[in-house]
Amino acid sequence: MYGVYVVSSSNVKPPRVSTSAAFQLLDEARKNLESVRYKIVVLSGKGGVGKTFISSMTALAVAEKGYSVGLFDADIHGSSIPTIYGMHGSRLYADEEGIIPAIGPLGVKVVATNLLLDKPETPIVWRGPLKSRAIIELLAHVKWGSLDYLFIDLPPGTGDEAITIAQVVSGLKAIVVTAPSVLSETIVAKAIEFLRHIGVDVIGIVENMSYFKCPSCGRVYNLLGRSTGEQLASKYGARLLARIPLDPLIGEAIDKGIPYLLGYPDGEAAKAIRELASIVIEAVSSGNQ
Repeated sequence: MYGVYVVSSSNVKPPRVSTSAAFQLLDEARKNLESVRYKIVVLSGKGGVGKTFISSMTALAVAEKGYSVGLFDADIHGSSIPTIYGMHGSRLYADEEGIIPAIGPLGVKVVATNLLLDKPETPIVWRGPLKSRAIIELLAHVKWGSLDYLFIDLPPGTGDEAITIAQVVSGLKAIVVTAPSVLSETIVAKAIEFLRHIGVDVIGIVENMSYFKCPSCGRVYNLLGRSTGEQLASKYGARLLARIPLDPLIGEAIDKGIPYLLGYPDGEAAKAIRELASIVIEAVSSGNQ
């Protein structure tokens, strides 16, 4: 399918591509994204902070407001957005004009490597060049159509996938996800410095799993430690977009195969996600990052 290969052996080498063909593919990818008004990448300096939850639920919250939304899961090895959205049995297909995104909840157009697999547990064992090639192929050939927003969920860190996206996608803006931790300062610093180095505007920081609010008494507990989001945002000249609470219903929604935002619209995290979506929309549309 358009040169996108799924393999399960680390001995498989990426196909050789001429320099002219590579530049042509880059041009095709950039041209293909011209019909997308706002492109937002969601990244974190490390794993385990709930970055994919933030990107997938924010995309849904934006779609709830009537915008056309796409979601590209660029985490080649750990693609999980189809599971979070409950898109069991969905696949990517292609016609003579390109790759057709799978339609997720609220009409969100979803592209993820897991949607290319016969079984979601099948590993994709690719080295850096093949991952970059696959990302560019998908960006070049997916039929996104006209979109108001395209959210791009990156794997943790600042490696091949992040660099490739930054090189291909023009007008890119970024949300950095963190969590309360003694490691937060160093991790956020790396992510922000990376984005500034490659010329990507930072919309702001989201502190996920920031606190837990007892549903019985309303008391707030900092289960993962003291919140550092405001301090980090101030130190690195970024905006604290939101503090998203822990909510046991998130895990329950995933177990049931339903999107948390839709299954539990009155949950504490759901309310915070909707506020985050409104802030992001205002920030990118006004240019106030």
